[in-house]
Amino acid sequence: MKRAELLSQRSRGDGARRMMFDCQPVLAGRLVHARPLRGDDLDALWAVASDPLIWEQHPAKERGTLDGFRTFFDESLASAGALLVTDASSGAAIGSSRFDRYDEGRREVEIGWTYLARSHWGGAYNGELKHLMLRHAFRFVDSVLFYIDVNNIRSQRAIERIGALLESGPDERDRLRYRITATPRPTQ
Repeated sequence: MKRAELLSQRSRGDGARRMMFDCQPVLAGRLVHARPLRGDDLDALWAVASDPLIWEQHPAKERGTLDGFRTFFDESLASAGALLVTDASSGAAIGSSRFDRYDEGRREVEIGWTYLARSHWGGAYNGELKHLMLRHAFRFVDSVLFYIDVNNIRSQRAIERIGALLESGPDERDRLRYRITATPRPTQ
């Protein structure tokens, strides 16, 4: 059972029905593919994440060291919502992203913890990844949240390009909250 299924059952307290939200879907686009993160992905992702420019604007700069990245990688695995992102044409690992904090009652989920190889910066790859993740999420929720550090201008601009609106911030951790809401469904 996926983490969101467990959390949903615990919050209801009845355990009577399973949640249908899949925190680790397999997604495929023209530029990127994403699949559930596995323990044997560490080396391929470290080859991407060892680039210090990836963490330049991020508050957790220790992720640019092998020990710091290993901790982050282990947390990603434990989240049961992390995805390995690969280049659709070469199959090479180019980064990771994650679904987390699914809230069935509020019908929302968070997307974040995304990083991509610099060779895949520039909008097209991240844009397609986020669109694939949003399309999946909006099958189950009405809104998606993104929390971004106030100093991470690169990520703020990237998320704004795909339509996220600044909702509030900074919070106690110096993060801004962005939201994308599903297009209202017509009533029948």
